[in-house]
Amino acid sequence: VAHGARVVVHDDLLATGGTAEAVCRLVEELGGEVVGVGVVVELTFLPGRARLQGREVHSLVTYATEGI
Repeated sequence: VAHGARVVVHDDLLATGGTAEAVCRLVEELGGEVVGVGVVVELTFLPGRARLQGREVHSLVTYATEGI
């Protein structure tokens, strides 16, 4: 990641937010700017979005409960 690069972090699943948060921190440590986070599936009953607080998060599909 080049210093000053604007980066969109993309992940397949947002559950606890650990992976996306780690990638965001890595991008920022390298001098990039995270301008958004995109995920395919978000499990809203887990705290993933809270770990990404202050960042714009977009999800294609959300599940609010564990059950079907």
